[in-house]
Amino acid sequence: QRLKAAVHYAVGYLCQEVEEDKDVQFSKQSIAAISEITFRQCGTAGLPRCFLMLCRHAKRTTVTTEDVKLLARRSNSLLKYITQKSEELASSNMEQKEKKKKKSSAAKGERTPGEQEAAVTENEDSNMA
Repeated sequence: QRLKAAVHYAVGYLCQEVEEDKDVQFSKQSIAAISEITFRQCGTAGLPRCFLMLCRHAKRTTVTTEDVKLLARRSNSLLKYITQKSEELASSNMEQKEKKKKKSSAAKGERTPGEQEAAVTENEDSNMA
């Protein structure tokens, strides 16, 4: 029930954005109908079954972003949006991993590659003098 309410809220929000952009109006009944169709299509009968079939076909148990892109390929705009968000998440995850590496290296007293290079250069300069 909460999921259905969340879908209805999201559809209402998207319809409101379309109203502002395209200068059209959506009735409450049309928003409710779109919400119901969306919920049914994405609910237990729709997408989860498709994802399950894709995973079984690939002999996997995990749904990947590639599975989502495969199902979204019929809509160029949706595929573009999913691809963009996927790349943003991957980039964000890489940045977080780098930060964690730096923190753990600093906590252990290790130097980062840039600091190691600077220390070597400093040692070479002092040896030359």
